[in-house]
Amino acid sequence: MLPQSFTERMQGLLESEYEEFLASFEHEKYQALRLNPLKKDDMSVITEKVKQTFQLQPVPWAENGYYYTKEDQPGKHPWHEAGLYYIQEPSAMAPVTLLSPQPGERILDLCAAPGGKSTQIASAMEGEGLLVTNEIHPARAKILSENVERMGIRNACVLNETPEHLADIFEEYFDRILVDAPCSGEGMFRKNEVACEEWSPENVQLCADRQDGILECAARMLVPGGRLVYSTCTFAVSEDEDTVHWLLEQEPELELSPLDLWEGAQPGMNGEPVIRLFPHKIKGEGHFAALFHKKNSSSFQEISEEENGCRGKKRGPAGNPGKGTSDRDLGEGFLQWEEQVSVPFPRERMMIRDHLVYLLPEGFHPGWRLRYLRTGLLLGEQKKQRFEPSQAAAMALSPSRYSCCFSMKRSDERVIRYLKGETVSLTEEETSRESWPKNGWILVCVDGWPLGWAKYAGAVLKNKYYPGWRWQ
Repeated sequence: MLPQSFTERMQGLLESEYEEFLASFEHEKYQALRLNPLKKDDMSVITEKVKQTFQLQPVPWAENGYYYTKEDQPGKHPWHEAGLYYIQEPSAMAPVTLLSPQPGERILDLCAAPGGKSTQIASAMEGEGLLVTNEIHPARAKILSENVERMGIRNACVLNETPEHLADIFEEYFDRILVDAPCSGEGMFRKNEVACEEWSPENVQLCADRQDGILECAARMLVPGGRLVYSTCTFAVSEDEDTVHWLLEQEPELELSPLDLWEGAQPGMNGEPVIRLFPHKIKGEGHFAALFHKKNSSSFQEISEEENGCRGKKRGPAGNPGKGTSDRDLGEGFLQWEEQVSVPFPRERMMIRDHLVYLLPEGFHPGWRLRYLRTGLLLGEQKKQRFEPSQAAAMALSPSRYSCCFSMKRSDERVIRYLKGETVSLTEEETSRESWPKNGWILVCVDGWPLGWAKYAGAVLKNKYYPGWRWQ
């Protein structure tokens, strides 16, 4: 049952449309997934395969976004574990479309968990540039990091920091910033009863106050000419339009950018150039989004290569990016594994910390004093004379770039056995045709997409799938 204070406010807000809005809560929720282009050079291959399996219809405002039906079960599927797609509420895909991330940029997702929007940003960045994705709550930050790894993202740092601390370090540093702010969650009422039970007018105001502080920090971190998107999944004017007005008053260098409305999308309640998505107008739970750009630049969409490298004294954290890592430091075990990989690992972007080997994103400075869950791509761990590649490395690799791969069809019962952490037996034919090195690292795949690692031992593959991801 919807809170009375909420229904009274919405009735005043929507007037003649209120009954239609109320009726939408009786409809089944819309479900969607977003295909992951980082998993294949040719997106048509992924699209065609998934369309053959699930009943998909495109989400109008999201590239690679598709609705699926109630009969489909994409969440409990090997392709989901392979990072082929991310399951995401359809209207929640809209803010990143407005952000319009580009390869090679420095981008911040400030309130990022569980990771839907961060992974959407990363897809558009194509592995180039630096993505900083942050979550203040430790448990949610862990979930964020896992989703970043599953989607095979190589150029992301996952942080567990306060906005205030980030603003002190990254002043005028990011080309684009997304603030999908913590809110009262009114757009989640239909699919989440807990959100409905926890709602109150007092919590709405508390959220609005918190959003002001977060946005103030975000504005400090945006470069002149940069793009900032503010979004919520609530319908409250105090958290939406009022927060936008407050930010414009506090930060005169920011201005709203005009927006093209999708079918079903509406402008602000007083005609503001923002986007409102209501559940009775679109196939989704509802969202709010506003696009700002920071003035003092001829174009916030066109940033020269020279400017992107250095924007003056306030371009962000100073410091030496590091001297890199030598082959001697990496060790024989790593070098042997690297021989199987046809992807370059630039030594100037590699770092070893506590025997863990990382490939750092472009522009990353190891000296930044931050709470990290992930610094770029964790390649693996040094163990005496051995090297053990990570689950993250498996998810970021393409089978065409690794010499020792074993792929099974999704209908093969061994796929599920592998996902449960069990040993995989090989047929006589499979054993005879493979020329893998004994005890070598094998990239296990489903339908040509990586799932994880195994060790080759004659007629079996010893399971090295990450224990935290195993199916029960």
